[in-house]
Amino acid sequence: MPHHKRADLLAAATAFCESFAQKKPPDEILSHFSTAASPDGNDVVVAYEHGLPELAPFLGREFRGRDGVREYFEVVASCLSYDGMRFADYVVDAAENRVAIRGTARFTWTATGESWDEVFAYALKFDDQRKVVRYEVWADSGAAYLASKGELKELRGERA
Repeated sequence: MPHHKRADLLAAATAFCESFAQKKPPDEILSHFSTAASPDGNDVVVAYEHGLPELAPFLGREFRGRDGVREYFEVVASCLSYDGMRFADYVVDAAENRVAIRGTARFTWTATGESWDEVFAYALKFDDQRKVVRYEVWADSGAAYLASKGELKELRGERA
C-alpha cells in the first residue's frame, strides 16, 4: 500500500479521536462518519460497544446509520462523563482501511458519581473517503456496571 494512504488513515483516526479527547460537540464527532449508504440501500455506518446489553444501555447492540450512531453517543453521554482522555498506540492496516487505537480516561457514571480509570480500545473501519463506517469499542463494562449500581467504591473498600 502507498505510504500516503497509511498517513491519511492515521490522520483521519487521530482527528476522530481528538474530537473525543477535546469533548467536541456531537455534530463535529459525527462529521467523521460516512454519509454513504451501501449498494443495497442499507446504512453502512455502525457503532458497537462490546459487552452484555444487560450491563449498560449502550452495550452489546449495533447502532446503525448516522441516526443510530447519534443515538449511541447520546445514550453514552446520558450515563457517563469523562476526563483526561488520551489516545496512543495507533495501528494502521492500510490494506483493510482499519485503525486500532488504545485510549485512557477517567470515567464517571453520572447518576451515582462513581469514577474509575480505564484503558479502552477502538477499532475503526474507514471508507475510501477516510470517513468512519464501523466504530467498535472494547472497555471495562464491569466497572461501568458496578458504578451504575453505586457498588464500585464498596468493592474497592472505599467510603461512599
